[in-house]
Amino acid sequence: MLSELLLRPSFLVPALLVVYFIVSFLRRPRLPNIPIIGSREGDWFPLLQARWRNTRDFKTAMENAYAQDRPVLLPIAGDGDISVISFGERASEFFQVDYTFPDPKVPRVPLHDALVRTKLTPQLNSLVPDMAEEVSWAFDTHRGGADFDGEWHEVRVFETMRHIVGGVANRVFVGLPFCRNPELVNNGMAFAIDISLTAAILKQFWKPLRPLIAPLVTIPTRIHTWRFRKILISEIDRRLRNYSEQHNGHEDDGSSTESEPNDFLRWSIQQAKATGDPYTWRSKTLADRILMVNFAAIHTSSFILTDAVLNFVSSKAEYLDEIRNEITSVLAAHGGHWNGRALSQLEKLDSAIRESARFSAIVSTGLSRTVVAKDGLTTPSGAHLPRGSKVSVPANCIMRNEKVYAEAETFKPFRFFDRRNSNQHINGDDNEERKADDARRARNSFPTTNPDYLVFGYGRHTCPGRFFAAAELKLILAHALLRYDFEMLPRRPEGSWVGVMSVPLLKATIRVKRRKEA
Repeated sequence: MLSELLLRPSFLVPALLVVYFIVSFLRRPRLPNIPIIGSREGDWFPLLQARWRNTRDFKTAMENAYAQDRPVLLPIAGDGDISVISFGERASEFFQVDYTFPDPKVPRVPLHDALVRTKLTPQLNSLVPDMAEEVSWAFDTHRGGADFDGEWHEVRVFETMRHIVGGVANRVFVGLPFCRNPELVNNGMAFAIDISLTAAILKQFWKPLRPLIAPLVTIPTRIHTWRFRKILISEIDRRLRNYSEQHNGHEDDGSSTESEPNDFLRWSIQQAKATGDPYTWRSKTLADRILMVNFAAIHTSSFILTDAVLNFVSSKAEYLDEIRNEITSVLAAHGGHWNGRALSQLEKLDSAIRESARFSAIVSTGLSRTVVAKDGLTTPSGAHLPRGSKVSVPANCIMRNEKVYAEAETFKPFRFFDRRNSNQHINGDDNEERKADDARRARNSFPTTNPDYLVFGYGRHTCPGRFFAAAELKLILAHALLRYDFEMLPRRPEGSWVGVMSVPLLKATIRVKRRKEA
């Protein structure tokens, strides 16, 4: 009788919930007397009630935390309480990689990050012509070429941008013709959405239950991974065969596979073979690494582009004219062809993108880490953080600090252009002054990070793909501004907060028409 009672759902579910709350109470961090954001005097369960309030309105909670100007506890649902630290552990926990990724070893051993730093970034200038070609093809395909007859057409910004970003990114990742395969691009984008969604769902469950829930909620992730692999596997196998044939009996001299496209897949095969570990050059592993860089590159860039377009068309028409004039002038100076040098000269466009990413920051918290030191960590102010504590800074608030950014609540597209060019009277013979000027100009370029600009993070774990993202975004926006006129909006469409992320209105539409000279 007792065993039957224990197995009844009407008894088992409430019992598990009781056990969960008891364990959570006993294992909660023993923190010093620091403010709990969201708690109120008289709360019986201050952490639980604060977590509920903060999750409902995270933007306000984050602003209250920032106003404290000292360590605080900010409880939120799903991510624990944000209060030697590890970036990898925090990222793995945030995306629940042990459950959401079909092969968790791929994100936990991120060999692709090294390739971004050592291959992609150094070779970026040589990749710009191919990227520019893909941008033109993508606009013709997704926004109409000759079919755009000079009349106003309504377009959905996010849908357009994510398809263009997907094609351009995969031109660098896997080359032609795969970058133009809509199934590969769509499944790569769907995978990025799946990971964020399924991780958010899993974090609502007690950890011991996640292995039971995961097989169900990750079905879409596994489907999109399988479809993505299926498209690439034959090409990966072909390249692996070629690599083996060209290396049979001699050492890699770095000149092999010259007939293969100079893309991320080629670099991944070379890197995998150099490790000596057969797992790394399995076809599925290599496909999953390409899927990983799709996950990292496409979704965030699509959000930043969407925000940029919406900010541009809801500002002033003269801003767009000024940026368009710069693009026209720079492109003409380089014979009508894009290259790395030309992109670096788009200082007004660069400033407008950097300002948009600051003004409409996707990240609300930044520099997220997990305390992994056995004995925890004590901050300079004396707050002791036990092992397992989550540490973040309020990135959104930092980038809207009036002491750093005058009129921080206003979109000023040339804010960073003005900072770059604040000192035009430099003695050409003064090397020290010239070096200082170059440093100031570099500090205000889009990919550059600092403690007050956290779009790409900061420090050792700054996003390695930020230079690639900057080049991609400039090419796409430059092409759009040269080819289309935009109907200005009286006000910017409001986005929404999804947990700790600020997301642009994904259904926002604008009206564009083909320019006569385009």
